[in-house]
Amino acid sequence: MGGRPGMGMPAEKALQFGPSAKRLLGLLRPDRVVMTFVILLGAVSVALSVLGPWVLGRATDVIFEGVLSLQLPAGITQAQAIAQARASGNDTFADLLSGMRIVPGQGIDFGALGRILLIVLGLYLASSLFAWAQAHLLNTVVNRAVLRLRQSVEAKVHRLPLKYFDGRPRGEVLSRVTNDIDNISQSLQQTLSQVLTSLLTVVGVLIMMLSISPLLALVALVAIPLSLVITALIAKRSQPMFVRQWRTTGELNGQVEEAFTGHALVQVFGRRQQVQAEFDAKNAELTRSSFLAQFTSGIIMPAMLFVGNLTYVAIAVVGGLRVASGSMSLGDVQAFIQYSRQFTQPLTQLATMANVMQSGVASAERVFELLDEQEQIPESQQPATVADPKGEVRFEDVSFSYRPDQPLIEHLSLTARPGQTVAIVGPTGAGKTTLVNLIMRYYELDGGRITLDGVDIASMTRHDLRSRIGMVLQDTWLFDGTIAENIGYGRPGATDEQIRAAATAAFVDRFAHALPDGFETRINDDEGSLSAGERQLLTIARAFLADPSLLILDEATSSVDTRTEVQVQRAMAALRSDRTSFVIAHRLSTIRDADVILVMEHGRIVEQGSHEELVELGGAYARLYQAQFAGAVLDEV
Repeated sequence: MGGRPGMGMPAEKALQFGPSAKRLLGLLRPDRVVMTFVILLGAVSVALSVLGPWVLGRATDVIFEGVLSLQLPAGITQAQAIAQARASGNDTFADLLSGMRIVPGQGIDFGALGRILLIVLGLYLASSLFAWAQAHLLNTVVNRAVLRLRQSVEAKVHRLPLKYFDGRPRGEVLSRVTNDIDNISQSLQQTLSQVLTSLLTVVGVLIMMLSISPLLALVALVAIPLSLVITALIAKRSQPMFVRQWRTTGELNGQVEEAFTGHALVQVFGRRQQVQAEFDAKNAELTRSSFLAQFTSGIIMPAMLFVGNLTYVAIAVVGGLRVASGSMSLGDVQAFIQYSRQFTQPLTQLATMANVMQSGVASAERVFELLDEQEQIPESQQPATVADPKGEVRFEDVSFSYRPDQPLIEHLSLTARPGQTVAIVGPTGAGKTTLVNLIMRYYELDGGRITLDGVDIASMTRHDLRSRIGMVLQDTWLFDGTIAENIGYGRPGATDEQIRAAATAAFVDRFAHALPDGFETRINDDEGSLSAGERQLLTIARAFLADPSLLILDEATSSVDTRTEVQVQRAMAALRSDRTSFVIAHRLSTIRDADVILVMEHGRIVEQGSHEELVELGGAYARLYQAQFAGAVLDEV
């Protein structure tokens, strides 16, 4: 394409974890009612689970009190047993007895023990059921959010201007649409439930610890600020590494997509080793960035385990002293030790999820960057339309450039009258394809205007404008489907008769009937079942079927053999009748019968006229024609 902008990677933006994470969670907002139920179910599940250790503590007390009661003579009261212990100088044992409720000589109350264990079983079973219901609802919410995100990205891609894709490798864009969204989905599914449960568990366990022993709760709370400081310090270092990991993943995908697309050329020019070396280098870079991100973030968990173990030791020592003094029962200490584990475990789990959260937020930022890209100019609220289409196209003082510092088309004016065939020729980079892209409104003008039958195309909707235009490009595009379906792409709802008629007009039937399943033969753009010329004939048949009022042919017969080209040219002549046609051609023999030939150089029309007029003029067109004629003679010699 003339004046096509250079390829390049977008500049990396500084990561903002907080705003990106908040925006990511905002995807759940449409399901906030369901999320309320998720939180309620989680709270009930955690509450039931948190009650379990306290009830089990009562079971421990029943067992311990029963064992101690057997060491005391039957028939006396607890107060008498305490008095006897103090009288014998065993104050520690007396303090221990004072913190219990025992009946000397009774033994273990197995009936009470059984009832307590049944209650614990019921609590944990109910907690599991509520947790399952919460997980089911949360999974539904996450999948809906990702569904909406994919829909937003898909819609955004269709609203982006063509220049966005010109400046980025396709593989890098595909990586954002596929890999990054998949990573967001996995991150949300893995972290949301865990984070929600962990936070609720911390709150529930803290309430239980405070109710059992404020002093021991204070010891356990020391772990929170220490854990937060450790997590923040490590996360600050690992987050940029996750950004680098996913950026490198996109770059690697772009490189692989480029190499696979041009696989034949890679083999022809013997560049396999170079491509392999570039892949190995990028793959090694991705390995390094992934390792550093995972390793750095992975340090959080061992650090949190270390803090949790310190807390566990402190609670065990202080709790043992309070049991000996009679200030706490053994069951309370046991329950508190379990709570201390439950208290530090969510913090450890949150730390473990940190790398998953950071990775998901890094991917989310890349997707949000795409969603925040500048879109095409919005459609007019009251769009104009062409009431009586005739096919007159006017360029009125049109200026356009891909880059402000590199002018391409300046103050161009021309008129294509209804039914005319306008051929555009010129050297590579002259702006030929850019000219027809402006008609299609793939790019917005810098100045001037283009009208279709007197209506400014900028005031029309893009769909309305492009529905009136048929376009056949030099680069063919076919999708995975049958030959009939690929032709039918030109007109939704076309009948089989109309598809066969278009195929006959474009000579597709010549090779389609020779295929195993005829028009029902499945093809795609990558396989080699069709030659380049046959694929191009399919795209021409697609344009025949569309039956547009304005036709654009960009080197549409460049891959067709000479004999077929003559036939297609005759069919094109019939197709072009009663409609305006723009034909871009390098082989001047194909446009000799054009009504007007435009010769472009550096975005300007330097000559225009019929073939005979321009040859007689002896200017730029004559030089191009003579060069091709001389080349043909030399080839024959």
